[in-house]
Amino acid sequence: MTATHDGTTAAEPAAEPAPEAASAAAREAAAIPESVWDRAVAAIERADRVALACHVSPDGDALGSMLALGLALRAAGRRVVASFGDRRFAVPRLLRFLPGQHLLVEPADYPAAPDLMIVFDVSTMDRLGLLADSARGAGELVVIDHHASNAGAAAFGTLRLVDPSAAATTVLTEQLIKRLGLAVDRDIAACLYTGLVTDTGSFRYSCTTPEVHAMAGRLIATGLHPDEIARELWDRSPFGYLKVLAAALDRAVLETEAAEARGLVWTYVTRADRAAAGLPYEEVEGVIDVVRRADEADVAVVVKEDDDGAWQVSARSKGAIDVGRACAALGGGGHARAAGFTSRVPPDATLDLLRPLLRRM
Repeated sequence: MTATHDGTTAAEPAAEPAPEAASAAAREAAAIPESVWDRAVAAIERADRVALACHVSPDGDALGSMLALGLALRAAGRRVVASFGDRRFAVPRLLRFLPGQHLLVEPADYPAAPDLMIVFDVSTMDRLGLLADSARGAGELVVIDHHASNAGAAAFGTLRLVDPSAAATTVLTEQLIKRLGLAVDRDIAACLYTGLVTDTGSFRYSCTTPEVHAMAGRLIATGLHPDEIARELWDRSPFGYLKVLAAALDRAVLETEAAEARGLVWTYVTRADRAAAGLPYEEVEGVIDVVRRADEADVAVVVKEDDDGAWQVSARSKGAIDVGRACAALGGGGHARAAGFTSRVPPDATLDLLRPLLRRM
């Protein structure tokens, strides 16, 4: 099994930090030292060109953070290049409304050894995909992230703006833009708001603090329309999605004694399902948000076959079971309530590996 991001992409609300990570004590412990902020600002200010990157299969928080800083730097007259390292390089359909995509270049056109590289929402180096070698060759590598799994032996970067108590990477990106003395206009705000609203599950998750709402208020005050962003993210899908969703729900399994008797509900989506409906992989990410609604299960899992035949696993918890720890043990990562990993074995075998790891917080 290989590492993946927390299992969330543009079509689904992203990872919810565990409640304890949002506590005041955790925020204090995880606070980024002022000296690190100062060094990051100085590195950006002296750079001739800034290379930006986010994780493969970017979600709203990753792409929104990257484009927001890119737009702010470009407006200040700075040279900027941005990308993500997918072999099939394409912005997910649900995020094509985001401003700033003129900054994007194909991975092949990305600098091989940038003097300064900033990566967003990337918890492990391999989540950079084709751009991992550029990160290894960078003179200065700034990591901006809020994943709790971005620590220990997996930690990377010469400057780490990592705070697991932050509700989204866009929270840290907004701070960096402010510290650089750059303005946040409506386009930049739209990028930041997209990351904030997706990673807080439309402000439904426990990471939604007064500070989160205050940030949303600042962004809306620039003139953006939150209803339009919500429509793009959650109220649109091809008709074929309904067919695939129906197939996935029809084969859903409820195991009430699994996950330490807290309950597990799971299903899967195959390439054949998607092919029959003419549906690209990115369009099935939202299946987890329907499956997770089952009252009888604390844990929900959806196993999705991608175009290369690998199985991408999304796991969600309502709070009793730590899916982040379970997924990390299988080479993935994420948060206690939202995580994921990549499996190379079929769904039944994948669940056999995951089921024993579903333990209480």
